[in-house]
Amino acid sequence: MNNPPHDPPARSAQDTIPVGGSLRTLMAQDRMHARLVVVAGVFCVLFSAIGLKLTMATIISPMPPQQQQIAPQVPPIPKSDPKGMIAGDVALPQVHRASIIDRTGQVLAMSLPVAQVYANPQEMIDAADAAHKLKTALPTLNEQETKRRLSLNKQFVYLARDISPAQELAINNLGIPGIYFEPGERRRYPMGSVAAQILGGVDIDDHGVAGVERFFDKRLDSDRAPLRLSVDVRVQNVVHDELQSAMDTFQAIGACAIVMDVHTGEIITMVSLPDYDANDFGRAAPDARFNRAVTGMYEPGSTFKLQTVAMALQDGVAHIWDSFSSTPIKIGRFTISDMKSDHFAPWLSLPEVMAYSSNPAAAHIALDAGAARQQDWLRSMGFFSRVPIELSEAGRPIVPSVHNWGVSTTMTVAFGHGVAEPPLSIVRGTAATANGGFLLKPTLLAPDTAGQQADAPPAPDATDTPPGMPASAERLISAANSDILRRILRLDVAKGTGQKAESPGYYVGGKTGTAEKIGPHGGYLKHVNVSAFTGIFPMNAPRYAIYVMLDSPKPTAQTHGWTTAGWNAAPTASHMITRIAPMLGLFPDTQHAATIEASLAIPMRPAVPRGYRALGPGYDPGTAHLHEHEREVTGHAGHPHTARKATSTAQVPARDLHASNDVDRLAAPHPRDRG
Repeated sequence: MNNPPHDPPARSAQDTIPVGGSLRTLMAQDRMHARLVVVAGVFCVLFSAIGLKLTMATIISPMPPQQQQIAPQVPPIPKSDPKGMIAGDVALPQVHRASIIDRTGQVLAMSLPVAQVYANPQEMIDAADAAHKLKTALPTLNEQETKRRLSLNKQFVYLARDISPAQELAINNLGIPGIYFEPGERRRYPMGSVAAQILGGVDIDDHGVAGVERFFDKRLDSDRAPLRLSVDVRVQNVVHDELQSAMDTFQAIGACAIVMDVHTGEIITMVSLPDYDANDFGRAAPDARFNRAVTGMYEPGSTFKLQTVAMALQDGVAHIWDSFSSTPIKIGRFTISDMKSDHFAPWLSLPEVMAYSSNPAAAHIALDAGAARQQDWLRSMGFFSRVPIELSEAGRPIVPSVHNWGVSTTMTVAFGHGVAEPPLSIVRGTAATANGGFLLKPTLLAPDTAGQQADAPPAPDATDTPPGMPASAERLISAANSDILRRILRLDVAKGTGQKAESPGYYVGGKTGTAEKIGPHGGYLKHVNVSAFTGIFPMNAPRYAIYVMLDSPKPTAQTHGWTTAGWNAAPTASHMITRIAPMLGLFPDTQHAATIEASLAIPMRPAVPRGYRALGPGYDPGTAHLHEHEREVTGHAGHPHTARKATSTAQVPARDLHASNDVDRLAAPHPRDRG
């Protein structure tokens, strides 16, 4: 029996229509979904914009870093300057100490940006790994020591000093936590040993400790404009080469050379040998740092006879036609004489005294002037005080006590013995005899920077100072006497002891000088000399003074066994003048040689003007003074104390004073001739 199908049960309204709460939930979910879609869309737009901006900034059109971000480490890109128009503009914005340049704009000293690397060990994750990585950027780093320092229980340790910007960047790229940099600067001298003693050096904190670095320390730290010196590196290099060659040839233990403008006092060149690389100032030997031009004290020898003659002319003690005895002078147990190879006339005129360089004759001139006048002259010419120059190393001369300045001292000082002067003082005095009679203050500053020495006293008024000469110049010699001295100096080179200093077309004038060195125990050393030449060129229109000195030169076959200045210092000066004169704008004039020589000529034995009584045989006040002194000494011979005092004033050892006087017999060469 089939049962009829059953119909499904009917659904109530509650089963087909959701309750009110459930409907509201669904609607809220729909709204939330819509908001999430909108927010997601906004974020997509923002990220797309940022991505596009980054793509533009890093790939399509990269943006350069801002200047303030890289200024402490990276110097600005230099501008192209093919013509050298900004050669002297070497002030870097990231360093504070000013550069030093020569008169032409060549850089002598400059500060470069560097960094000091330090670390905080407490921030180190792995000291060994950090030390190993640092070694890759700094090859000279001691890895084991660095590892030890990075393991210390400290918050600050130095790892390296004075690293370059490239090394700083390499370390920074390593990404080592706890590594930091401290910006700094390091002084560098691009030309190495050029003008090393002039420049001096700085300490680890960049403070000057020697040379112009010390003298102008405040100026270099306060004013970033380059300090321009009067030195010309072209001339400096040539003079250095010639001086080194002479030093090697004659096996001298030291040497120096100076070139100075006779109208301004500017030092164009100052070389002292041996020298050193200015970048290694701290490791340089004391003898190399020693500046012989201003710190060294040497007996000037016969170069001082120029001052004796200048004093006699200016004070009216002697005239060019006066004659002076060349006979050896005995004073106590000492004898003042010329060398045995000298064959002078018994009496020499003033020009002959200089040309032949006679010691007794120079002593007689000083006796005529007297001790007081001699002291006043040397004091006024600056030989009693430190030479004024912008170098703290400039020393004070060694001169006898005024209280012990007796007759013997007066005579020995006349030919450059018993006193010790720096070479720059000799150059200064030589310039004054030829520039019209003006004593100048030497300077290492170029004209446009001469006012940078803020502490310098104001210059006195000088109404008769020629144009182009500094107002501080002081006239000590009349123009007429300066003209006579120029002629005498030219005579010495043309026909006297300085003939080997001649440079054709430049009409050199000057004076040789050879002094025996004092030994460690206070006596003069036989055949150990200081040979020097001081001169002016061109003598017809003086522009520059030159000085060359060789310390303890040895004889050679070319000098026929002599070590005197006429054979070594004089020819060295000639080589220098020939090479540097064109650099200084001077060119040889041989076309007008006859006219120029005639304008500089002076006879060896000038005629005595009518109405004048010349000093000479039978009329010599100095001889009378000497005889009076001898009678006083003889009269007190029975008093030992008085006798000892008389001999002590000589300031010389117990031996004959056969000081070299550089006579050069070029007209008749002989193996025993010397100059």
